This record gives sequence, structure tokens and C-alpha cells, in this order.
Amino acid sequence: MVTTKVKNLKLNKWKLASVFALVATTLAITIPVVRSQSPSIIKIDGSSTVYPITEAVAEEFQKEKRGVMRVTVGISGTGGGFKKFCSLEDSVRTDISDASRTIQPSEIEKCKAAGIEFIELPIAYDAITVVVNTENFVDTMSVEDLKKMWAPEAQGKVMKWNQVNSNWPDAELRMYGPGADSGTFDYFTKEIVGQSKASRSDYTPSEDDNVLVQGVANDPNAIAYFGYSYYEANRDLLKAIAIDNGNGPVKPSLETVRSGQYQPLARPIFIYVNAKSTERPEVKEFVEFYLKNAPQLVKEVNSVPLSEREYQRAMERFKNRVIGSGS
Repeated sequence: MVTTKVKNLKLNKWKLASVFALVATTLAITIPVVRSQSPSIIKIDGSSTVYPITEAVAEEFQKEKRGVMRVTVGISGTGGGFKKFCSLEDSVRTDISDASRTIQPSEIEKCKAAGIEFIELPIAYDAITVVVNTENFVDTMSVEDLKKMWAPEAQGKVMKWNQVNSNWPDAELRMYGPGADSGTFDYFTKEIVGQSKASRSDYTPSEDDNVLVQGVANDPNAIAYFGYSYYEANRDLLKAIAIDNGNGPVKPSLETVRSGQYQPLARPIFIYVNAKSTERPEVKEFVEFYLKNAPQLVKEVNSVPLSEREYQRAMERFKNRVIGSGS
């Protein structure tokens, strides 16, 4: 605006000098003010399953706090997220960790060593969903079928579909799944194989569930497992397998998860909040915003909301600063 005015007016050299002096003074005053108003940053990392929920909350929160708040949300898996959350380094440590399982004793010890206390907050339910290509021949699998497929002893041996179930075709079995830092990997192996982290390793792993989606979407003989919201977002490309846990096959859905029918792959998912970070007003405000808006935003990203009472209990837990894991 100053330049335009200078072009439109016939000023002598003294008036020009006055204008430039005024501009310089204005800049000298303005620049420190702009710097002091740089956005506060809330750092979050962890589970790819929880990511869509936290990202949706972060977007809505930043809309309300436009220009004065920045929320960064990473995807390094539940285990990778806890490594940052419990880090000894201030530059690495996050304020909030997304988790698709409860924190493990070894991770609690790392947090203690770093002087970190945390508040555990459930924010939704999830259904680990086993998916195949829409052209695949399988609609139902038993827990035993999945164990034959994913157990460590299957590595290098169970390479075709008919080696899992003789009623299935003689077709190559191509497998995709979460990496070892994933809480989904931990939960799936515990419930299906019987021991957390016990799995064959000759499959294509990724902490990014979109990579797993694409692997199955492009291959009729592929199979994968990941969080329910990624299936819902891509159900035109994928087929969800009905899981038979001994009481007949059940497909994952909001209804079967909340009713307890979809077993054994339904689970609660969490955020973990660094208690010291809540001394910062913006972090406290963000977590309260998260819990207040979770019922609607969880639905919008195709996850399964908790009950109203469960969200109330989570809010009470946060406001009362209940430290530690409730598991």
C-alpha cells in the first residue's frame, strides 16, 4: 500500500525521505510483534489407526485457533510413537501419543526413566479388519485359518491359499500387514497367534495403512489386516472377511463391535497425554476439545465411538489428572 501511494503522489525528496523513515520505523515495530505471535505447536505421533481421528480433531481445533495454534500429527506406529513420547530428548519428545493398544510395562519404565508421567484416555473402539481384493474367492475365515497363515512356523511353508484351507484354490498367497512398531501388529498377533509379536516375517510390512490398502486393491490373491476406518474409506476396492471365532462368521461393523459380537479383533484405542504438557493451556484446551468432539468426529472418520458415559469418564479422568494406565 505504501508503494502505491508513493507512485500516485508527486513528492519532493524531503517528503520521500519522511515516507521511508516512517516505513522503516513501522517495520521495526511490527516484526517483533509478528515473531512473538508465531503459532504454539502441539506435537503428536503414534498409531496409524488412531491417526484419522486425531488428524480430524487437529483440523477442527486449528480452524478455531487459526494463526495461533499448530498441531502436528505423525504416523510412526504405536510403538514408534511411545519411543518419542518417552524420549529423553526434549526435541524428540511428543505431547500426546496415539495408541491402538495400552502402553506396555517396558514403555512405562522408559517413561519413568525420562521423568514422564502420563494420562491414559480411551477415545474410540476399533475393529482390526482382515481384507482381500473384491475379486478374491474367500468370504469367511476362522481364527484357526488366520493362525495357520500368520504364525511364525508358516514362514516359507504356507505359500498358497490351499495350504491354509484345502477348499481354497491353488493360488499364490501374498500378504501385507503392519510393521513391528504397530499396536495393530501387537494386538493381532496376541489374539490370533497367541503371543504378541509372534508372526511370520515374509510379508510386506508398512506403518502406513494406505500402502497396505493399495497392495490388496491391486492383487486378487493378496490379504492384509489393519484398522476398520481404512477399510470403510476403501470398501469399493476391498472385501472385509467375516471372522469365525467359534460362534459363526461375523463381519466388522459399528454394530458388531459395540455389541461385542466381532471377536477377537475388536479393541479400544487411546491417546496418552504427557501430564507436564497439560501445564501449557493450549495442550489442556486441545485434549478437552478432543474429548468433547470425539463422538462426532470418530463417526466421521468411520471409527466406532465410545458411549456417552465412557467419554464422560475419560473427561473426568483428564480433569482430575489421573496418572498412569487404567489397564
